[in-house]
Amino acid sequence: MNINKHGFARVAAASPKLKVADCDYNIIQIKELIDEAAKQHVQFLCFPELSITGYTCADLFFQTALQRKAIESLKELAAFLKDKPSLFVMVGLPLVHMNRLYNVAAVLSSEGILGFVPKQEIPNHDEFYEKRWFASGVDLFDEIAVTSFGEYPISSSMIFETPFAKFGIEICEDLWTATPPSSHLSMQGADIIFNLSASNEVVGKNNYRKSLILNQSARCNAGYVYACAGVGESSTDLVFSGACYIGENGNLISESKRFSLENELIVNDIDVGALRNERIKNSSSSRLTPNESIHIYCNTGQISNFESLFRTINPHPFIPNAKDQDEVLGDVFNIQIHALAKRLLHTQSQTITLGVSGGLDSTLALLVVIKTFDLLNIPRSNIHAITMPGFGTTDRTYQNANLLMESVGVTTKEISIVDSVIQHLKDIDHDINQHDVTFENSQARERTQILMDYANKIGGMVLGTGNLSELALGWATYNGDHMSMYAVNAGVPKTLVASLVRWIANTQEHKETKKVLLDILDTPFSPELLPADKKGKIAQKSESFVGPYELHDFFIYRMLRHGDKPTKIYFLAQEAFKKTYTSEDILKWLKIFYRRFFSQQFKRSCLPDGPKVGSINLSPRGDWRMPSDAMATVWLKDLENI
Repeated sequence: MNINKHGFARVAAASPKLKVADCDYNIIQIKELIDEAAKQHVQFLCFPELSITGYTCADLFFQTALQRKAIESLKELAAFLKDKPSLFVMVGLPLVHMNRLYNVAAVLSSEGILGFVPKQEIPNHDEFYEKRWFASGVDLFDEIAVTSFGEYPISSSMIFETPFAKFGIEICEDLWTATPPSSHLSMQGADIIFNLSASNEVVGKNNYRKSLILNQSARCNAGYVYACAGVGESSTDLVFSGACYIGENGNLISESKRFSLENELIVNDIDVGALRNERIKNSSSSRLTPNESIHIYCNTGQISNFESLFRTINPHPFIPNAKDQDEVLGDVFNIQIHALAKRLLHTQSQTITLGVSGGLDSTLALLVVIKTFDLLNIPRSNIHAITMPGFGTTDRTYQNANLLMESVGVTTKEISIVDSVIQHLKDIDHDINQHDVTFENSQARERTQILMDYANKIGGMVLGTGNLSELALGWATYNGDHMSMYAVNAGVPKTLVASLVRWIANTQEHKETKKVLLDILDTPFSPELLPADKKGKIAQKSESFVGPYELHDFFIYRMLRHGDKPTKIYFLAQEAFKKTYTSEDILKWLKIFYRRFFSQQFKRSCLPDGPKVGSINLSPRGDWRMPSDAMATVWLKDLENI
């Protein structure tokens, strides 16, 4: 499967070695980088501002010899690209147009020169004196630049449409203004913005510049490729580092080594499909007026035959990286705590009832409750934690449930469901030895009945413990563990539940609680509705039935966050989990995911309230609205030819 067919485009930013005003030397370096980019199947390659001549030529820009040499070098470069039909290149040079000198980006492909985009914001402050040499191109729109070897469009607002993506260009200072050209270009349909830059280095500037790039890529829902002039520029007064960055919708996905004496090239793949899906959902990304940009339609740009992605696909998109862990997990925990606090204050409830099984979900719910009660100065004794052993309860989960409840100082109670379920199965004439869905669900519903009635008895509410991944898969008993008075974990995927409990164990709890939390984390996921095995261990493991939660969380994220089609999700999952699962296993569980996701919507359509904690949520009142009788046919058929 070709990555272009899955909505990706391969981009690169380059900072070549340079000699000021030596166009021949500079073109040699540019060609070397183009060759290297072509070897890596790059489709869009961006060079720095005025890269053919150098940015620091100063009054030499007025010299006719340099102006002519620059345009001749551009012609040479265009000829060099004739045998590279998959590559678009952006280089910078000075260009005379209508008796004015402009700082322009030239866009080249195997078709030749496609057009010129002039710099709009000409800095004339501090160390910058560009107005001495260059005119602003802000008023240039749909004009023709006449050169010694041809006529080409020149416009300050130009979008290039290729088979892989639409792109626009801005130059250095254009980004630093209140309304960068890229804002309008993206609203006119540009998926990727290329910035040809010559931004010098001073202490502290790099982080600010990087933040501008990433923030603009987020505002535009775009890819942003930034190439900056390097140390070959004149150091008479300034120093340049060759800082290059590739951003995507607020995320930095590649950056170069700064202050390098060698040619630098960074390459990555932009997920154009995901960006376009984001814009469809975000109506503020719609175009301004029908004719605000000039569109250049490019016939070249052949799809290259490269099968694997250049970028790394995160297999666990819901889990924060180590650097951001404290902030992100702290936010999740606080959202849960303050959501529950609001519900308690509104209902004037002073008590809560919840079932504690010794599993991860009920553990997280209990940890949220105790912190909420501490916040509201309600005694923990008002938390009524009930363990309800049944046919499948193992000694390990039973002991962990009791140890956890005792260690956090809540009111505990044990109510066995065995006798009541036996009586119920007898009442409905069901053979107790027939371990089918009736046998399993009767236990879940009995536990919910106990919790609801006990909550009525003490004048409190029942806290739900189910997580987002179970809701997506329908891995809950309808009107059993599916139901509660407030579902505090409803927005938390299973992989995040585990990370959150581990973080709480390591940062929030004392030694005895931490010990039991770590053992709970090491326990296989199970509803424990079937009898234990001969060794008294868990026989019913959730992931054996529905599949690995880390796979399902990946599927959930790609489907709901980015709207990816099944074959793209399959392709990305293979990349993300190539060291963990076979392609056959991924395909098997992906099909099961779609079948369950579509067939179980009726459970999600009547969910109890619960807080949204991340970008994905399945509440019918919030992020996800879907008819309960929608068919999975289109999605499953997409996987048939794999």
